[in-house]
Amino acid sequence: MPRSADGASSQYGRALPQSALGKALAYTTELWPGLVAFLDHAAIPVDNNATERALRGIALGRKNHYGSRSERGTRVAALCYTLLESAKLAGVEPAAYLAEATRRAIATPGTVTLPRDLRAA
Repeated sequence: MPRSADGASSQYGRALPQSALGKALAYTTELWPGLVAFLDHAAIPVDNNATERALRGIALGRKNHYGSRSERGTRVAALCYTLLESAKLAGVEPAAYLAEATRRAIATPGTVTLPRDLRAA
């Protein structure tokens, strides 16, 4: 696989710039360095499946709450989804996180416990 956009740029001159193919080639040529960055940097994943999986729960929750009766209820649901997904990403069991965060908030009002705080404990 070539690491430069030479293949695309050599075809670019053969397509009309305003045609669908010309626009596609221009777009690919412009983004090519980012598309092949993973070849030079092993830390960059080839795909973003982990990110997509992490966001799936949030997207489903948002879709399920379109019919919420109040704006406040929707905001609370969004906050809960964010905390639960953050706990999962931090490697903390979500139910345990919510239980511990609630205990700490009751013991010391105003205390904010993030999932990363439990991971280090």
